[in-house]
Amino acid sequence: MKPAPAIAPRPAAILAIILVSYFMILLDNSVIFTALPSLQAELRLSAGELSWVQDAYTLVFGGLLLLGARAGDLLGRRRTFVFGLLVFSIASLLIGLAPAGWWAITGRAIQGIGAAIVAPASLSLLTASFPEGRERTRAVALYGATAGIGASLGLVVGGALAHWISWRAGFFVNVPIGAAMTVLAPRFLPESDRARGRFDLFGTLSATFGLGALVFGIINTADAGWDSPVTLTAVSAGVVLLIVFVLIERRAAQPIMPLRLFGSRRRAGAYVARFLYLGAMIAFFFFTTLFLQEVLGFDPLQAGLGFLPMTAVNFAVAMSVPRLLGRMPGSIPLAAGILITLAGMFWLSRVGVGSGYQTGVALPMVLIGAGQGLAFAPLTSFGIIGAPVADAGAASGLVNTFHQVGTCLGLAIAVAAAATVPAGPTTAHLAAQVSAALSTGSVLLLLALVVTAALIVPADLAAQRRRTPRAAVPSPEAEPAR
Repeated sequence: MKPAPAIAPRPAAILAIILVSYFMILLDNSVIFTALPSLQAELRLSAGELSWVQDAYTLVFGGLLLLGARAGDLLGRRRTFVFGLLVFSIASLLIGLAPAGWWAITGRAIQGIGAAIVAPASLSLLTASFPEGRERTRAVALYGATAGIGASLGLVVGGALAHWISWRAGFFVNVPIGAAMTVLAPRFLPESDRARGRFDLFGTLSATFGLGALVFGIINTADAGWDSPVTLTAVSAGVVLLIVFVLIERRAAQPIMPLRLFGSRRRAGAYVARFLYLGAMIAFFFFTTLFLQEVLGFDPLQAGLGFLPMTAVNFAVAMSVPRLLGRMPGSIPLAAGILITLAGMFWLSRVGVGSGYQTGVALPMVLIGAGQGLAFAPLTSFGIIGAPVADAGAASGLVNTFHQVGTCLGLAIAVAAAATVPAGPTTAHLAAQVSAALSTGSVLLLLALVVTAALIVPADLAAQRRRTPRAAVPSPEAEPAR
């Protein structure tokens, strides 16, 4: 007989712990951008070493997400959630204390391990803690909003801390937050039942090494290009291993990634759309930060504050999404959000040396922030919609896997597009590179819009039509339809 819980379930506390923990991870994924110049100068890093401060985190995070999700199913989601928070917090402390570049890079890789455990566990805990319907819709909407707000606010926080204190402060701030969440989580979060079974060893190895090789190959293109032997070998190995992974999952009795999750057009469309959307957004964050500092001459604090128009609008719109989702099919705000983001990205891609901040950057950011606020919550909701309880961890892992791999691939594609710009005067050349990268981001958003229109919208509207007739019948005695 299981012992009674120490306290009655408290939905507000559960939601707060999950959102704060997820926010911490996302904040740390972008807080580094505006702090990179300061970090490079203090630790005397080469350009290649500097890129690995970010890439080590992305590589490990993306490669271990499916494993982290499966661990939550088998070992208990609260238990793995707390363990992931501990790993992430300790790694943050180590990075803040880093005396050399190799130390910081190693710490970022360890952070990736913690994030790969926390991210899927947080979403599956949220799904299990809130019953399907209005409560879950609101909780998932807030979770999705956290994804957009955390990424954009990280640039503001990173720039402010790097300017006023040190780049190290962006990592030290995680320590007390992580410690508090680690203490509170066992008190308030419910423990899930452990799934019976074992780890899909061969599936786990092929997925982890396949994703890791693919992400590594993509990262390597930034320095060596797509025709590099290392790039070609890594990408080819990654693709082969992922094909092997799919073949293993088709026959596995207890797969790490149940292929039945792709049987829903809404879920499959949400995974692909998230991949494309995040690919565009990482290009936006990276190259807009570069434009603000290197072309407009902003310092780290000014660059961080330069993202406030987007962050403020993102937050305001995201807070209205739960009400919207209660009044209309989720595919409508999703499609509108991607379209608005596309309009803002295309506008921003027109920047040049003569562009001013207000009309060239701030106003397009308002559109991008509004689009993000509308899109993220439905993207998250459709990624887990209808998934059986037993597959909650796997569905959550796929949402986060497509999120992370999308950011990595999107940045690599944007960097490759920027590299095609002919040489010229330094500032003009950099502005042209930013324009090329953001134009590429616009193409990715257009593809995300096509996927949404082709897969998610028709399936969602059909599901709404199937539900409406039943909801319209008040009682068995009602007049039969003619």
